[in-house]
Amino acid sequence: MPDPAQPASVYDLAHAEQEESRATFAVLVDNEPGVLHRVVGLFAARGYNIDSLTVAETDDNAHTSRITIVTRGTPQVLSQIEAQLQKMVSTRHVQDVTKDPNGLERELALIKVRGSGTERVEALRVADIFRAKVVDTTHESFVFELTGAPTKIDKFVDLMRGLGLVEVSRTGVLSLQRGVERL
Repeated sequence: MPDPAQPASVYDLAHAEQEESRATFAVLVDNEPGVLHRVVGLFAARGYNIDSLTVAETDDNAHTSRITIVTRGTPQVLSQIEAQLQKMVSTRHVQDVTKDPNGLERELALIKVRGSGTERVEALRVADIFRAKVVDTTHESFVFELTGAPTKIDKFVDLMRGLGLVEVSRTGVLSLQRGVERL
């Protein structure tokens, strides 16, 4: 007769659920055809989601590009993603910006808001508090430009929902390290 104090199988053990967190990886890669495809393929093949992705050439002479990837996962999954990115042939350097105390993250968003009367005045007041710039205006709408941390943009968009939010367009996260060091 099995001992009730002992589980009958290892599958019966309660697995502690690890909480997922957000991570931003800055990846310096050789600027050559197919590199972005391989990076995205790495995520797709393993079933990892990309929340945000930005890519641009950063040094024409060195032929390098910077890829900034925002994703979510358990600490183990994020560690695995970082290791897989570092193993890629075209990768020169990988930095987990979220773990770096000198890491900066910013995003640009355009937010269209429809409104008249008190909602219009309130939208302008909120925009002023968030330092959003009015880049287009009509009698019925505004387009605001806002830069900052992704959480700041999220809060601004949430406040605009009640004031006539029509549309949002975001660039994705960009990152740099404070100080004189390079990626």
